[in-house]
Amino acid sequence: MNKKTKVTVAGVATAATFAAGAATAYAVVCDKFGYSPVRNGIQKSAAHFKVTSPDLTDGGWFPAADVCAGPETTPRLAWSGAPAATKSFAVEMFDPDAPTGSGFSHWRAWDIPAGTSTFGGQAPVPAGTVVGVNDGGDAFYDGPCPPAGDVTHHYKIRVLALDTADLGLPSAGTSTALSGFVLGRHVIGVAEMTVLAKQ
Repeated sequence: MNKKTKVTVAGVATAATFAAGAATAYAVVCDKFGYSPVRNGIQKSAAHFKVTSPDLTDGGWFPAADVCAGPETTPRLAWSGAPAATKSFAVEMFDPDAPTGSGFSHWRAWDIPAGTSTFGGQAPVPAGTVVGVNDGGDAFYDGPCPPAGDVTHHYKIRVLALDTADLGLPSAGTSTALSGFVLGRHVIGVAEMTVLAKQ
């Protein structure tokens, strides 16, 4: 690598660093809320597999009609490549950008049988599945609904591969904090897509 090339590469790296810093600074200045780190409860050693949706695109935006909508807009998910040791799955959608201090859980279901590879939409849930209560107090999917004028929200839609067939948690009376904590102790694999929304 000659001197000119080194200078060019260094310049690109510096520009990229500046752009990332500028984006962070913009978010800090334009966001009227502060930020606190939220741990996702998934161990770094968890395997990664793939989830897709015919309704949503990883890194894309929710359709406008799906924002602040109800369970009729539940996204359809399909996954593949989960660890061979998987004994059940869980599905969730979480908003880490919600101005609550702890994010906001929109959707969580667990004890989904290990042979399952699709979930959501208007299809009935597989036998044995527990649909948990979300942070809105509903035992179903609540669509994205960021506050008007707020920053862009990054909704994390995850399929979790678990090492147990039965978490032993009922839907009624189980908070999202408790179900999230128990799930974290059994996750062996994760598939994730991030979908954006803003009003």
